[in-house]
Amino acid sequence: MEEIIRAIILGIIQGLTEFLPVSSSGHLELGKLILGDDSVAEQSMLMTVLLHAATALSTIVVFRKEIIEIFKGLFQFKWNEEAEFSVKIILSMIPAAAIGLLFEEEIEALFDKNVLLVGMMLIITGLLLFLADRAKNTTKKVGFWDSIIIGISQAIAILPGISRSGATISTSVLLGIDRGRAAKFSFLMVVPLILGKMAKDLMDGSFSQQNEDLVPLLAGFGAAFVTGLLACVWMIKLVKNAKLSYFAVYCFIVGAIAIIYALN
Repeated sequence: MEEIIRAIILGIIQGLTEFLPVSSSGHLELGKLILGDDSVAEQSMLMTVLLHAATALSTIVVFRKEIIEIFKGLFQFKWNEEAEFSVKIILSMIPAAAIGLLFEEEIEALFDKNVLLVGMMLIITGLLLFLADRAKNTTKKVGFWDSIIIGISQAIAILPGISRSGATISTSVLLGIDRGRAAKFSFLMVVPLILGKMAKDLMDGSFSQQNEDLVPLLAGFGAAFVTGLLACVWMIKLVKNAKLSYFAVYCFIVGAIAIIYALN
């Protein structure tokens, strides 16, 4: 029962922080430390992938109409708005996919209660949010070069403590992209990466090698999915209303606490 409760708590952390710009990976690492959850740490990547899959599913549910329209447009086999958007999503995936494939072992090593790194990266996330909140709002769409630059931000956000949504949305806004479009693009661009990561792990047999109880994993998945739905809708409204500075302050505070803890 204790493992189930811990998994639910981690699921709630993931569901909230995947969309809110405060770093889901960083908070998961801090959550494991606070909970003293060594059992989860031993299967860290499995739990992390499943929780990210839950938030990917919540993204699909929230943007289901847009995703359906994209697929309809693609099956027309014409160069239309939907095909253009799909190409931009693919371009944005390349940096993170390349880093993930080339440095998989090094990345996994970072996810082991590396509190000092999490704290430092949270400070950087706060700075990005602070700058983005002061950028002027426009009606600009995401361009092809914009998608590559945003993709580089997503690749950097692999580091625990750098918020993926915070980095990609902030980069988009600083590039002059409309805030609503920035949030939509940020949330949609990660879905193929998460699904691709799960497919790779399935083919590698990474999940089949785990002998852990499935109940805690499923409990965490459910918690992440439900909270992810709520956080996704909430975050879109916050971005449009230029409320990122509140999260910047939060990242500064949590980052400072994590750094102080790590150095003591």
